[in-house]
Amino acid sequence: MTKKELEEIDNYKYERELREKGITLIAGVDEVGRGPLVGPVVAACCILPEKFNLDGLTDSKKLSEKKRDYFFEEIKRQAISYGIGVVSAKKIDEVNIYEATKIAMKEAINNMSVKPEHILIDAMPLELDIPTTSIIKGDLKSITISAASVLAKVTRDRMLYELDKEYPMYDFKNNKGYGTKKHLEAIEEFGVIDEHRRSYSPVSDYLEKHKNN
Repeated sequence: MTKKELEEIDNYKYERELREKGITLIAGVDEVGRGPLVGPVVAACCILPEKFNLDGLTDSKKLSEKKRDYFFEEIKRQAISYGIGVVSAKKIDEVNIYEATKIAMKEAINNMSVKPEHILIDAMPLELDIPTTSIIKGDLKSITISAASVLAKVTRDRMLYELDKEYPMYDFKNNKGYGTKKHLEAIEEFGVIDEHRRSYSPVSDYLEKHKNN
């Protein structure tokens, strides 16, 4: 998607339509960390005020780290309420990443101090006692989901920075747990750690290969 196409997206459309129906406590939910080999999946939920404005806010993956860090603090400062949900690698292995993502999203919603009247969700359907709208590419199309994506992304990245201090050989500070060449080479050399997702094939392949050693 080009910069021009991004600028043409009306990312207040869903929020505006709900407000026109008298719904004001509109939450956005998004997650990060479905693909990495290590660490948790993290979801965030937030309700923004009607007059919220943060120029340039969009899908967290399209922002620089410096911009994300700035937006992270601003979103927390301006939000009516926000919540974070974290599901560990162990739980991901137990229930699968799809189910773990839903658990993280529900946890984020439950950790809100204010109950939303309507929830906008990035792509994934959720069974809740609150009305929801699932939006494909919601992190681009809804300002509230964009805000949630930033909260989730920065939260998870900081967790990986902490893990990197403990296990610098895996280069988590740069790969955020994804299966880069350096990460895979480190698994071969140093093995896996508790935070690795054992159900993910590069990790399970390594464990299978070394199970009798």
